[in-house]
Amino acid sequence: MDFDLSEEQRLLKDSIDGLLKSSYDFEARKKYRAEPGGYSKAMWGKFAEQGLLGLPFSEEDGGFGAGPIETMVVMEAIGRNLVVEPYLDTVVIGGGFLRRGSSDQRAAHLPRIIEGGKSMAFAQLERGSRYDLGDVATSAKKNAAGYVLNGEKFVAGHGDTADTLIVTARTAGGQRDAKGIGVFLVPANAKGVDIRGYETQDGSRAADIKLTNVEIPADAVIGDAEHGLPIVEQVADDARIALCAEAVGAMEEALKISVEYIKERKQFGVAIGSFQALQHRAADMFTAMETARSMSYLASMASSLTDLDERAITVAAAKVQIGRSARFVGQGGVQLHGGIGVTMEYKIGHYFKRLTMIEQQFGDADFHLNRVARAGGLIR
Repeated sequence: MDFDLSEEQRLLKDSIDGLLKSSYDFEARKKYRAEPGGYSKAMWGKFAEQGLLGLPFSEEDGGFGAGPIETMVVMEAIGRNLVVEPYLDTVVIGGGFLRRGSSDQRAAHLPRIIEGGKSMAFAQLERGSRYDLGDVATSAKKNAAGYVLNGEKFVAGHGDTADTLIVTARTAGGQRDAKGIGVFLVPANAKGVDIRGYETQDGSRAADIKLTNVEIPADAVIGDAEHGLPIVEQVADDARIALCAEAVGAMEEALKISVEYIKERKQFGVAIGSFQALQHRAADMFTAMETARSMSYLASMASSLTDLDERAITVAAAKVQIGRSARFVGQGGVQLHGGIGVTMEYKIGHYFKRLTMIEQQFGDADFHLNRVARAGGLIR
């Protein structure tokens, strides 16, 4: 099978690599994190200028009609540079829901996303729900005009700067029933929405959100108000695929700076990279990274499968390997650096933190291994 990028994909890779190389070194990232909202609005505008924010959307919706491989290329670059802008939350997740929504919803939101004037956040996680997407206690009661939402959501990525929240809420059934879950577009400034933002361990932003008698119109529902869980699961898989690619980019850079460090750092008068034990560790990190890269490619190719069960299990298998490799490469990078590896001033610790967060997002390795096992394995 040919894994080479096409000419257009190579141009995309060169374009985003060039942009980030010139604008996103480690010191610049610190400045971006210190800006209001935790990221650079100017950098977000550059993403829009290069067409990155419109990449996965159809030409009819004002985008470029790119596929999963193009998203993979972008997410790998985001991982290599520890980008803090809300590409995953707005373009991959928010855009993923909108692409499955109505034409009116796409027309109302996508143009502003593509031009860089709008951001979104996915408010799904609840107290105790962990990785279960169907564990929803937030309620959506129907009234004459639409719905009234009540409940609490936690750790919504970039939820404190989003213009629109994508909220899962229960319209019928019990807390863990698969049926009775709706997906709603909620303006962040709507009456009754209380948002508490904070910085996460990896330097990004998130928010806890309280919804108190929040009224939204009937046309704010994405899809069927009682059968929204399948859409949530598909978009969650989109996010997992993107996270796999981001992790590969982060592992690639973590390995690179670790190898550079052991070549330069001297102990007992020689570079520590000459010690065989450290060479073995670096080689094992390389193997883990390349194994993860293969599974990331598989997940990206699986995103176009029409068999949704096969798609889900393939993505779950990829997330298992990504989680294991991310942990091994992140920890190995810190260990090769020694004490400096855990300081805020040196970047390997930041890669370790981001890789640790990726391993947890939308299900860790153990969670997805159980999914694969219950399905009878990846190859059936």
